Amino acid sequence: MSDSSPLPSAAPFWLSVALIPLIALAAWQGGAWWALVPLYAWYLTTALDGVLGLNEANPDPETATDQLFWHRAVTLIWFPLQIAAILACVWLAGRTDHLSGWESVGLFFALGVVSGSVGIVYAHELLHQKSPAERWLGDLLLASVLYSHFRTEHLLVHHSWVSTPRDAVSARYNEGFYRFFWRVLTDGPRSAWAAETRFLARAGRSPWDRRNPFWRYAALQGLMLAAALALGGWTGLLLFLFQAFIAVWQLELTNYVEHYGLSRKHLGEGRYEPVRPRHSWNASHTATNWLLINLQRHSDHHTKPDRRFPLLQTYSEDEAPQLPMGYPAMTMLAMVPPLWRRRMNPRVRAWRKRFYPDITDWTPYTRGDLPMPRNAL
Repeated sequence: MSDSSPLPSAAPFWLSVALIPLIALAAWQGGAWWALVPLYAWYLTTALDGVLGLNEANPDPETATDQLFWHRAVTLIWFPLQIAAILACVWLAGRTDHLSGWESVGLFFALGVVSGSVGIVYAHELLHQKSPAERWLGDLLLASVLYSHFRTEHLLVHHSWVSTPRDAVSARYNEGFYRFFWRVLTDGPRSAWAAETRFLARAGRSPWDRRNPFWRYAALQGLMLAAALALGGWTGLLLFLFQAFIAVWQLELTNYVEHYGLSRKHLGEGRYEPVRPRHSWNASHTATNWLLINLQRHSDHHTKPDRRFPLLQTYSEDEAPQLPMGYPAMTMLAMVPPLWRRRMNPRVRAWRKRFYPDITDWTPYTRGDLPMPRNAL
């Protein structure tokens, strides 16, 4: 990492900003122009991965935050860009005759790709920081897709209990995406509420205490819904809900890929081994890591959750399992469970033999029958 962190070193991570003009073009022209968004976010970046290959260089993890200005800037400006795009499209689709019904659906599908593939990824980065301003921006981004409980579930549950039965978003071996998606949609909010209320109880506080962030989640999501209804009427509100669903689908596809089939060793009596790089799938594909601000260096993120994205390290296959492709391609594969199992199940079995040759019966891990971790929220 350069001492001055000039804009050119950060510029590749600004690939996401090009999605905003593509949304504007789709809103202005109608037709099938919305398709440029998934083509850019999913297919072009995957093709560039094929050309550029892997980036296995590791930056200096001790680089000071003030040397990362241009890297951080793209995450800081993203909420105003995203909410302006969403609300402008809500007004356009709900209050004018500019777009047909199918053109509006296509446009809001594209918006969901943007708010899910980029917005939630940036929210994830912001929520892990200590700055209140960054955390607020993360909350606003999650509220814009009506998934605010993700903050609690991610910070209080996922990072503590990833790859154990307590974590809803650790996909089990042989679990298809659709079954996983339904399980997360139904278990996630309940799990987040339970974690937050238990956290408050440990301090002697009630679930209805003002410190419970679910009050903030409800207020922010209510504001988003009210704005959509005011600007676009019932049509605008329904389309807003549609983009939120597409965004959540994108998020949970990514969650599915990140830890599929990987389990922490149960040490007995509800005790589990510490989190290690081996418990996340790692991917060093260049272009998709630019778009996803190094989210695919996921093994290091779980090792150092508050490490800023430009400083995340990558790992060799001796330390962490490797994905054969970047997230966009892997999530498309996940949508076809037989193809996913054919590609990934042999990798999970190889991972088990490599890191846990002493475990002879994986049935309890596969079924999720192991005890809940002790002291888990």
